Amino acid sequence: MQLRNNRTIVLAAAGVTLALSLTACGGSSTSETTAGADTSSSAAPSSAPETSESMVAADGPFGPACSAVPAAGAGSFDGMATAPVASAASANPLLSTLVTAVTKAGLVDTLNSAKDITVLAPTNDAFAAMDKATMDKAMGDPKGLLTKVLTYHVLEGKIAPDQLAGSHKSLQGGSVTIEGSGENFKVDGTASVLCGNVQTANATVYIIDKVLMPKM
Repeated sequence: MQLRNNRTIVLAAAGVTLALSLTACGGSSTSETTAGADTSSSAAPSSAPETSESMVAADGPFGPACSAVPAAGAGSFDGMATAPVASAASANPLLSTLVTAVTKAGLVDTLNSAKDITVLAPTNDAFAAMDKATMDKAMGDPKGLLTKVLTYHVLEGKIAPDQLAGSHKSLQGGSVTIEGSGENFKVDGTASVLCGNVQTANATVYIIDKVLMPKM
């Protein structure tokens, strides 16, 4: 009888020991699983901001002259995006001569009311580099030569950088040829894009370093 009781006690103790061991193992596994889940969840968000920033950079303005655009105000990229193209250009210090020419030709309302266009916008330096006789002739004939020159810089549709290379019909009627890719483009073989993919309320603007002359 005493022997049977001793055996019962031994078996009971062994059962308790086994249960404790299983519990300990289970706790360790749960802890490891939780830790693994925490590591996975903490790693996931770190890649999201990088992807978002890359997309913004790829879709935004590009080119060396973009640094000359004001960081804030109506002439900044954000400010220009809220106004139609002629009004937006009037706030950009790089384009004051262009705005003067557009105003003289009576094209402000035409450009501001146009839907989905692309404007190749020569800088002040581009106008200054023009042959003086040609510039004077154009400014002296605002409804004729000046209008033809300016409308040659306006293309149909809002053209994204990856669609820029090719031949595009202008508002003047002639076709403008653009070559290049990425951030390097040549317009009609002479003008380079200095700051591209600038958005206004109704247009995409590419600031260029030469005034284009249509075939007359």
